Amino acid sequence: MPFYECTFIARQDISGAQVDALADTFTQLIGEQGGEIKKREYWGLRNLAYRMNKNRKGHYVLFNIDAPAPAIAELERTMRINEDVLRYMTIRVEALEEGPSPVMLNRGSREDRPRRGDRERYGEPRDGDRQFGDRERGGGERAPEAAPAPRVEA
Repeated sequence: MPFYECTFIARQDISGAQVDALADTFTQLIGEQGGEIKKREYWGLRNLAYRMNKNRKGHYVLFNIDAPAPAIAELERTMRINEDVLRYMTIRVEALEEGPSPVMLNRGSREDRPRRGDRERYGEPRDGDRQFGDRERGGGERAPEAAPAPRVEA
């Protein structure tokens, strides 16, 4: 049987449990048509590049599918009818990827980095941060004021 990768985006206002239920429905549909879902990944609630049907975010789900072509046609027909699915894309591939997808690998490295606000919160000043009154860096002293120019009367 041919291999496919299918990614769909669900609406932002449904919960994660509802997205799982939707993915379970699609998995069951593929199973009934004689196919099999080899891998299923939930990528989370992510920002969209542009607004779709008044949604700025969406729940992304990836399927790696081993199924006949009529099963994929039925899956796409069901996704087209479902109101919770904003977009979907199915492509045929020569072989299915083993292990996590690049999106999941990138996600792990992103969570390891500290957030911007964490540095200031824990008292670690960044380079160039000067606070008013910081004398050891020279930020608290003011330049002397210039004396006013003498008045000349004519």
